[in-house]
Amino acid sequence: MKVIIERATLAKALGHVQSVVERRNTIPILGNVLLHAADGALTLTATDLDIEISETAAADVMEAGATTTEALRFHDIVRKLPDGAQVQLELSSEERRLQITAGRSEFSLSVLPEDDFPTLAAEELPTQFTMPSVDLARLIDKTRFAMSQEETRYYLNGVYFHAMTEGDGAPLLRAASTDGHRLARLNAGLPKGAEQMPGVIVPRKAVTELARLLDDADEMIDIAVSPAKIRFSFGPGRLTSKLIDGSFPEYERVIPKTNENILRVENKAFAQAVDRVSTVSADRTRSIKLALDTDKLRLTVNNPEAGSALEELAVDYKGDPIEIGFNARYLLDVAMQVDGDTATFHLADPSSPAVVSDEEDSGALYVLMPLRV
Repeated sequence: MKVIIERATLAKALGHVQSVVERRNTIPILGNVLLHAADGALTLTATDLDIEISETAAADVMEAGATTTEALRFHDIVRKLPDGAQVQLELSSEERRLQITAGRSEFSLSVLPEDDFPTLAAEELPTQFTMPSVDLARLIDKTRFAMSQEETRYYLNGVYFHAMTEGDGAPLLRAASTDGHRLARLNAGLPKGAEQMPGVIVPRKAVTELARLLDDADEMIDIAVSPAKIRFSFGPGRLTSKLIDGSFPEYERVIPKTNENILRVENKAFAQAVDRVSTVSADRTRSIKLALDTDKLRLTVNNPEAGSALEELAVDYKGDPIEIGFNARYLLDVAMQVDGDTATFHLADPSSPAVVSDEEDSGALYVLMPLRV
């Protein structure tokens, strides 16, 4: 194998794929990236056995071939090479080393046989459709904050995607996530071909990687799904992931339908006030109390060990007086998802979940469980 490739092109492709590699591996080959040169292109692939990311970059291929080398070290070398450098990659068949040359810089990295590199087993992905990358990015960005971190409830450690029909008959692609304390639910138009899509849970790591890759993706994303795997293809790149084998809870049952006390608050001012008063909240619970009366909101924190804080905001509220507690971090997470100037809270009483909606995005809905304060 002998290839010459522009440094920025190589760095971009390598940066996309190497992040899936775990820093600690009991299987050495999983710490490597697969390099495959042929037909005027260099394809780089990395995997952790659950997720596989590959990307193809244009290159001057003087000798076709393939090998694997340590992903993180290779990435560090390429990242530190000067801008504009032409990078030559050559596999020395005698020494079984990957020679990296750029100007006066020369490196030699150990390699492992490409035949030992694992790939996610190819299988038929019967449901295939295309959707705008901005729509997919929105579904992911606005739901991933609510994914669970608890491994015991593994079926919550991802984002649930499924096709459904709204009450008015409109077909939707819906994304939902929850950790039992908060819930995010987002709607997008159902792409053609996704009508028979099974409900699937995309795991947390795949969601995180996909969110990063979508920053550089083409306008349209090709998606292929089976009950066990999902594949996202975007121009020269592709992410394939196993799906979580479990049943996502019937989340609609926890969304209140009759919360009649409506609070409208300027979102940026609210988030800043929550951030300020939570400075003295207890580290474990981060609890904050919201006291509502006609057109007035008082935010208070009382921490016997650290002190207290109070802030008052003018709001639009005509409902019954309510005092309700929330985790400040969760309030801020939801506020960050609201695109419009106004966040709308639908409340019932101090022990019932609150529903938060965004006037700029009718397809977005968030649920927060209250705390006792």
